[in-house]
Amino acid sequence: MAFSPPGGLMPDSNLLQHVAAACATPLESVRQVAGLLDQEMTIPFIARYRKEVTGGMDEVALEKIRDHLDAARELTRRRVTVLKTIEEQGKLTGELRTRIESTWSRTELEDLYLPFKPRRRTRAAMAREKGLEPLAAALQDPALPGDPETMALPCVDAKKGLESVDEVLKGASDILAEGFSEHAELRRLIRERVWRTAFLEVEVRKDFRDQRTKFEQYYNYSEPLRNLPSHRILAIRRGEKEDVLRSRVAVDADELAARFRHLCIPARHIRGEFLVGILVDALKRLVLPSVETDIHAELKQRADEDAIQVFAANLKELLLAPPAGNVRVLGVDPGFRTGCKLAALDETGRLLEHAAIYPTPPRNSVEAARKESLRLIRAHAVRFVVIGDGTASRETRAFFAGIVPAGVTVTVVSEAGASVYSASAAGREEFPDLDVTVRGAVSIGRRFQDPLSELVKIEPRSIGVGQYQHDVDQARLKERLDRVVASAVNAVGVDTNTASSHLLRYVSGIGPVLARNIVDRRDREGLFRSRQDLKRVRMFGDKAFLQSSGFLRIHNGSQPLDATAIHPEAYPLAQRICRAAGKAVGEVIGHAASLEGICPGNFVTDKFGLPTVNDVIRELQVPGRDPRRAFEVFEYAEGVSEISDLEAGMDLPGKVTNVTRFGAFVDIGVHQDGLVHVSELSRKFVARPEEVVAVGQVVRVRVLSVDPELKRIQLSMK
Repeated sequence: MAFSPPGGLMPDSNLLQHVAAACATPLESVRQVAGLLDQEMTIPFIARYRKEVTGGMDEVALEKIRDHLDAARELTRRRVTVLKTIEEQGKLTGELRTRIESTWSRTELEDLYLPFKPRRRTRAAMAREKGLEPLAAALQDPALPGDPETMALPCVDAKKGLESVDEVLKGASDILAEGFSEHAELRRLIRERVWRTAFLEVEVRKDFRDQRTKFEQYYNYSEPLRNLPSHRILAIRRGEKEDVLRSRVAVDADELAARFRHLCIPARHIRGEFLVGILVDALKRLVLPSVETDIHAELKQRADEDAIQVFAANLKELLLAPPAGNVRVLGVDPGFRTGCKLAALDETGRLLEHAAIYPTPPRNSVEAARKESLRLIRAHAVRFVVIGDGTASRETRAFFAGIVPAGVTVTVVSEAGASVYSASAAGREEFPDLDVTVRGAVSIGRRFQDPLSELVKIEPRSIGVGQYQHDVDQARLKERLDRVVASAVNAVGVDTNTASSHLLRYVSGIGPVLARNIVDRRDREGLFRSRQDLKRVRMFGDKAFLQSSGFLRIHNGSQPLDATAIHPEAYPLAQRICRAAGKAVGEVIGHAASLEGICPGNFVTDKFGLPTVNDVIRELQVPGRDPRRAFEVFEYAEGVSEISDLEAGMDLPGKVTNVTRFGAFVDIGVHQDGLVHVSELSRKFVARPEEVVAVGQVVRVRVLSVDPELKRIQLSMK
């Protein structure tokens, strides 16, 4: 398939072969995916509706190809700049061009470019200005006899500031050192050697030597670079940022010089000892600081990517948390001094009434709070009292547990990000006349009814399920989390007639402008009766319809298939299948038995392959399949509400709030999450915690130890 990449960079076979090798994917598959991406098709659309083209790749595989394509194209752009710059200097040899054009390593490319890179005025440059370059070349030439001092003597010239042999040799040495430091192969081998053998050494700064901090395990710490996990890298970096720690890459420049001298200094060179000294200086002063900077940058990049991956996995679990569904709730934003804000919501999340009560200190207006709460519960037929897990949540839960009538359940949900929504433009737009705390109560209640629909209104980075989320590359984090939200929204599907613009914007092919236009048209002209009605929305063209329509559901409309995940382009296929079953479409949808005996292979055509046929049959049998888990109410252990209530050996229920590379954090109801270290997650070996637990999962834990001073709780699931 022909396509034109961004920026006019046609992907030659080398680029595609590189991506195919990096992704362990057949070349033709990469070519096809690149073509779809360059037609601006989204990952959810490609994964769901272009399986014949991709060979059934899932979103993870497609994103990997996209990321590698983007990186390869960016490197290609950089390569063009490098080649042009060197060529303009008249120094581009055939061999150098071949090396530059064949590398797919950004580091190697920059090493090759280094000798030709415009630079500031260096010591070597000043030595060249004094005419010492011929001497430097002579000192390096093994065919020329003489000791360094004798060779330098003719260059002594007070007018040039070269008043002694030592000054002459110092200048010539600077030229040689710079040349050694720009040796691309030397830099590559040293970088590899440092990665394999060097240690990261960490120590505490003197101002904190006698203080306990959360970084105390790194006060005197050393670990091989190759073994450093992402969470440790980020923890050390945070300790450095807070001026508690300092770190260095420990390397032996003399050992490196001895190991790699053959690259720069021929064996048995007459001035070998002199040149080795210059090589050691080049390593210490020019190469190793640069390599250490590169290593810190790569450690940070690796740690960022790993942390972002963890955050993304946690966010996906949170977004796909099971919804309670269409039930009436009383959302409660708990508090002490400011009281508890209550919001009664109907089955669709519409605000019916709000109020404030003060059942906790300092007011302790328990009786008034009881009367007002019961009034709201009875007046609006509330089935669930949903309390945010912030300040005063346990006290508020205890209050409601003691007053609610039979048939009403009291539960606690995470309120992470609720305050952000309350003060956001989205919150003000939805409830311009309400106090921010009342908006928070509404958000808490709605996220119980449907977590996905409510959480999409909050900036993903504010939801708080990340690992050192404020320390990673924020642009990359936002990009990755936005992808996760889009993936979750499209996996579940969207009810076109009830979805907010915040939810619609994440649908494949929509975006903020079209989302707003859909809502405006719905508000102005009433409910959509069919997917075809979407084409009447302003700016909703054929391209948007192609990519979005399969994810937009219209229930009780004029076309039964519009309520399914079957794409309109496959409606003729669905109708053929139904005719073969001898029934109308409406009689088949949701009745799996009606398609028994249907052979998928009989419906394969040039347009619709077996993957699409199977998908259509499954969707006819079970339309609108929801990938989210079944809903269950969670209850904390009675009598445990403060960290002081905990004792080693206690067995408690808990809910996973965060999963990291080193374990999982579990809320056991004491205002401080406990840590289940990866070694305590199972009696079996666990390589990655996310293979055992997920955000939102209800678990049983045993208390191992409690440190009230540092507010640390160690738990076990063994």
